[in-house]
Amino acid sequence: MSNSPENFDWDKFESQGFGGGYSKEEKAEMEKMYDDTLTTVQEQEVVKGTVVAITDRDVILNIGFKSDGLVAASEFRDMPELKVGDEVEVFIEDQEDPNGQLILSRKKAKIVSAWAKIYDALENDNILEGIVKRRTKGGLIMDLYGVEAFLPGSQIDVKPIRDFDVFVGKKMEVKVVKINAAFDNVVVSHKVLIEKDLEQQRAAILNNLEKGQVLEGVIKNMTNFGVFIDLGGVDGLLHITDISWGRINHPEEVLQLDQKVQIVVLDFDEDKKRISLGMKQLTPHPWDALPAEVEVGSRVKGKIVNVADYGAFLELMPGVEGLIHVSEMSWSQHLRNPQDFIKQGDEVEAVVLTLDREERKMSLGIKQLTEDPWTKEDVLTKYAVGTKHTGVVRNLTNFGLFLELEEGVDGLVHVSDLSWTKKIKHPSEFVKVGDNLDVVVLELDVPNRRLALGHKQLEENPWDTFESVFNVGSVHKATVLEKSERGAVLELPYGIEGFAFPKGLAKEDGSQVEAGESLDFRVTEFSKDDRKIILSHTSTHTESADAARVAKATKKAAPAGEKKEKAPKAPKEVENKSTLGDLDALSALKEQMMENEKEAGVKKLEAAAAKKAKDADNNEGEASAEENNA
Repeated sequence: MSNSPENFDWDKFESQGFGGGYSKEEKAEMEKMYDDTLTTVQEQEVVKGTVVAITDRDVILNIGFKSDGLVAASEFRDMPELKVGDEVEVFIEDQEDPNGQLILSRKKAKIVSAWAKIYDALENDNILEGIVKRRTKGGLIMDLYGVEAFLPGSQIDVKPIRDFDVFVGKKMEVKVVKINAAFDNVVVSHKVLIEKDLEQQRAAILNNLEKGQVLEGVIKNMTNFGVFIDLGGVDGLLHITDISWGRINHPEEVLQLDQKVQIVVLDFDEDKKRISLGMKQLTPHPWDALPAEVEVGSRVKGKIVNVADYGAFLELMPGVEGLIHVSEMSWSQHLRNPQDFIKQGDEVEAVVLTLDREERKMSLGIKQLTEDPWTKEDVLTKYAVGTKHTGVVRNLTNFGLFLELEEGVDGLVHVSDLSWTKKIKHPSEFVKVGDNLDVVVLELDVPNRRLALGHKQLEENPWDTFESVFNVGSVHKATVLEKSERGAVLELPYGIEGFAFPKGLAKEDGSQVEAGESLDFRVTEFSKDDRKIILSHTSTHTESADAARVAKATKKAAPAGEKKEKAPKAPKEVENKSTLGDLDALSALKEQMMENEKEAGVKKLEAAAAKKAKDADNNEGEASAEENNA
């Protein structure tokens, strides 16, 4: 047989070379058969490959291409049980590198596949499962098939999450809500999955909700005005005033986050879906347990829980408070800030003034713990007319000032009773609030609780002495304090003030006296009763000129050498009378007496001024010593 090995022509075969014995048709058929065994591949795409060999460094894969590809063994760390024959997806990076090797990547294949799933989940609203890798600012970072995705803190749960670390390393189902292709950012949400389940639960709760219903909830959030409680899909507000019968400043004093609590539904707004809750309503009102011995006139003890402008609230027991009005804190008639008497947190004893158990109201007083100073037995003798006292200026008015002699005993010092010499328009010109002032009692009216006091009465009325010093016609140095259209106020010696009309302010040269100038002024009018002195500077230079003009005119009327006509001789009786009452002698005597009185008055005023200055120095020294001791 020609086809038997024995009949094969080896010489002919060797002379034709390898493949030289095939015709063109046979070669084409054989090439087609070979190409059918290979797969056409393109770079940058994901294909499936079969593991044909595993080395220490690489995994050899057959993807049906003319050559096998290599993948670093490190890319299969998540597949420790990988073996020959397993199929895996790989990414074709290069069909042929400079060494003619097919380059593959499983890592890139996973990323491409992951992005395909993510885009598909966004488009079709699919649920993906990932692992929380770590926490970051504002949320969590998740691993979705090798792609990092951001889960905001607000999208983790329907209730606020305070500790993100508890989710790290855990699996979580999420939905893709946003993809930023430019930055390869993916944002996911777990909250949307919960909300769907809660929607049905919320609807069921709202349909069955009614006032007075007792529910159990979990504290979801705290604010300074109350707490929000999760009732199982719907939130309700527990106001701070409905937490406890007692007064609390912040809910955290008695409650804490995530705490389970029993509450009662107080009100429900179906339109706005608002639920008002209460906790204290589940316990009896403490006013119902108020002891029967607490009645008007009884003494009670408690703690100050609040201080307002009008008074303070004393808590006898949690939920039972009484108001101590500022007017009931002291017998003093001058209302002051309650903070001057009492502070929040003070333990205080008080007297019950009014009590209404039905309205649950109580008014208390502190001053009633001490005796009313106006009802003391010695009030008539202690504040008798003419007695001297020292008090504290508490209030100033246009007509005078109120002086507190002791707590609860006040007196009025009228503005006209402050000084003998100065015309005081407002008490603030003389004294200020808080100053000590010496006074004498002018009038006492115990039934009406009134005291009329005077300060100037501590000194003798100097106007009796001023009458002899500032007599009409006398000239004194005075300083112009102020000037107006009506005239000028003058400061005279010994602290007394006078007044000059505009016509009395003309100088000898025709100019006007101005404020601040010190000049001689003549007394033209003096009134002790009205305590008024009118002066004139003009008269100091016009009167002397008038006198000179009169003398000159008289001299011209009687020329020298001319004999004067003798006057008829008066009867003897008249002559004797004229002799006894010599006018010149009487005038001189009167002037001498007035001068003596004036000197005595000046000495008296100087002595009074020296005494007043000495007393002022002593008071200043005592005040300085007290300040040093303090």
